[in-house]
Amino acid sequence: MLGTTDEAVAGIEDGSTVLVGGFGLAGMPFDLIDALIRQGAGDLTVVANNAGNGEVGLAALLKAGRVRKMICSFPRQADSYVFDGLYRAGKVELEVVPQGNLAERMRAAGAGIGGFYCPTAVGTPLAENKEVRRIDGRDYLLEYPIRGDYALISADKADPVGNLVYRKTARNFGPVMATAATTTIVQVNEVVELGDLDPDSVITPGIHVDRIVQAETRHYTVQGTR
Repeated sequence: MLGTTDEAVAGIEDGSTVLVGGFGLAGMPFDLIDALIRQGAGDLTVVANNAGNGEVGLAALLKAGRVRKMICSFPRQADSYVFDGLYRAGKVELEVVPQGNLAERMRAAGAGIGGFYCPTAVGTPLAENKEVRRIDGRDYLLEYPIRGDYALISADKADPVGNLVYRKTARNFGPVMATAATTTIVQVNEVVELGDLDPDSVITPGIHVDRIVQAETRHYTVQGTR
């Protein structure tokens, strides 16, 4: 399962839906995103918590013109100027999904659930064209699963069969994305021997992991804001 980042992303096709882990910069799979930029796949639909920071990671993928549509919870913040400029210019589409719904829609995909009802966004523009059902005197919206062709996530440690443990908040969306994608690609800080991981600490079982690569040691600085 080990290889280079370039080998790990080699099969990602134009038009793919790619789930990208991370909460801001925490848990962002920087090396895999850089490899995807080099690989050249375009017309991508990217599902993530936010729409990039500065000009690194997901923002770099957007700047390279590879993303057709963003599905995320927080598209705008102080350092999301790359996405902001592209969206204002009509060069990228946007679907805003409340954060809890985003996580649950991917969890539903991994669990084989066909849909669920949630009260979030009732009475807002996000409810447009969605089925509304009243349950116990309260309105709920029907939400459908979000599935990915690929998931790019980051974890702290893995063993040779793909069992994963995460570090603190870097855990964020990785576990649900791993279950919701057809192919899950993971960069890890360390690969340990089989049996070295405490089974009670394993968050993502190896059955959900297809490719593992060793992360490079890098320190990213977000360059400026607008």
